[in-house]
Amino acid sequence: MGEGDAQSEVLPAVLQDHRGSTKTSPATPPPPAEDGSDTGRQEKHAAPADVTPPMGECRTEYRGLPDANGEDAGTVPAALRKVSIVPLVFLIFYEVSGGPFGIEDSVGAAGPLLAIVGFLVLPVIWSIPEALITAELGTMFPENGGYVVWVASALGPYWGFQQGWVKWLSGVIDNALYPVLFLDYLKSAVPALGGGPPRAFAVLGLTAVLTLLNYRGLTVVGWVAICLGVFSILPFFVMGLISLPRLRPARWLVVDLHNVDWNLYLNTLFWNLNYWDSISTLSGEVDNPGKTLPKALFYAVIFVVVGYLYPLLAGTGAVPLDRGQWSDGYFSDLAKLLGGAWLMWWVQAAAALSNMGMFVAEMSSDSYQLLGMAERGMLPAFFARRSRHGTPLVGILFSASGVLLLSSLSFEEIVAAENFLYCFGMLLEFIAFVLLRVRRPDAPRPYRVPLGTAGCVAMLVPPTALIVVVLALSTLKVALVSLGAVAIGLVLQPALRFVETKGLLRFAVNTDLPDIGVGQSSASAEEPVTP
Repeated sequence: MGEGDAQSEVLPAVLQDHRGSTKTSPATPPPPAEDGSDTGRQEKHAAPADVTPPMGECRTEYRGLPDANGEDAGTVPAALRKVSIVPLVFLIFYEVSGGPFGIEDSVGAAGPLLAIVGFLVLPVIWSIPEALITAELGTMFPENGGYVVWVASALGPYWGFQQGWVKWLSGVIDNALYPVLFLDYLKSAVPALGGGPPRAFAVLGLTAVLTLLNYRGLTVVGWVAICLGVFSILPFFVMGLISLPRLRPARWLVVDLHNVDWNLYLNTLFWNLNYWDSISTLSGEVDNPGKTLPKALFYAVIFVVVGYLYPLLAGTGAVPLDRGQWSDGYFSDLAKLLGGAWLMWWVQAAAALSNMGMFVAEMSSDSYQLLGMAERGMLPAFFARRSRHGTPLVGILFSASGVLLLSSLSFEEIVAAENFLYCFGMLLEFIAFVLLRVRRPDAPRPYRVPLGTAGCVAMLVPPTALIVVVLALSTLKVALVSLGAVAIGLVLQPALRFVETKGLLRFAVNTDLPDIGVGQSSASAEEPVTP
């Protein structure tokens, strides 16, 4: 994943910058309004209203797309473009991984050999393709709608909304895991946190504190992620060094194919190696996204895979196997066996802080996605309002509420439900990626996956097969609940359009964003979103 083929050619367009000045391409003069007057909306778009393409037409040429140097995207205020490459790497790390906490079930379900092989093979057939797609489409559409805009551009606003619904829901379900994991690692030291009112109050307090961090802005979140990441990885580095004299490589080869819980095994691997696309919903907040996003994804893939394999090899190679003990929270017990109580406490503290990092990163992605959808007129305009810190306050509150509602579920139930919904969203992304390659092969792409269209289709065959397997292994309960959630999205979008036509809620399109042919209605286009 290098920088790819930078596109230096920007389409002729008429843009208005965020200080109120007008930028006019020399190739195309600004079109006058039909009544002869100049309007703000017509200044911002190259095409007058009477030749706007029909809703849902694929128009991917990005007015204001970063040039070959990745500069001047022209669609996001400079004050908000604050996330540089180092914080971005750690934000991706926490969107995807956060450390080895939660991988223990892979050993319990399938034994050491299959666990190690899974964390070697799955990144190749899943993580790398997903990261490559995110690098190409995230730089092609550098705005906070992320994968919602990708799907809307290729398939129309209805399917863009469905993408937003299932991905937001799966993200909120994912975020509900982190208070659960946080308390699971602490309950061995504080048994009262194992259940009842103390656990409920702990979840509420933790969610409130971490929600406040998101409210304060991505700059705070990014640097918090760096500090938490370093602290979370260090005890495993130490544990690996301590384990060296005790390593027995033969223990890595233990396998019993007749005693494998394939559902738990695949769901654990899948959960720990997905969500690479989540960072796309923060693309509008990234400094120089045309260069920064692909590089950050490249470094993050290496960081995540090494961060899983290193402690997995240490733990399975240094201690005799007892598969019944390998469940979430077991790394703290291993730390005590290998290094003593001091290392156990360090791992527990690292687990707690890592879950905090994953929480704030996921909530940032979920809340900015809602903001991006509102700026495209897919959600009511109040979702696009920013706080004085530049953060999407309503999106943060909605995401926090969802976390509190779902945090009572067990680890296994949460993982299975979010994976099921996530699979639906990924299928839409794969389709959008291929369609945009076929329909708009020459559209500006600051980063391009170094494969032709046929090669891209071939790259997507293994992850698509994995999706089919994950869906097929889902329990009936998980399948019914997840399909019910999908069905809600299918009727929610028409319901919101009805509410808009009746004037019950205000919808608006951010006119600083380029026209990609996914506007909702004439009423939406008449007034800009007020941040």
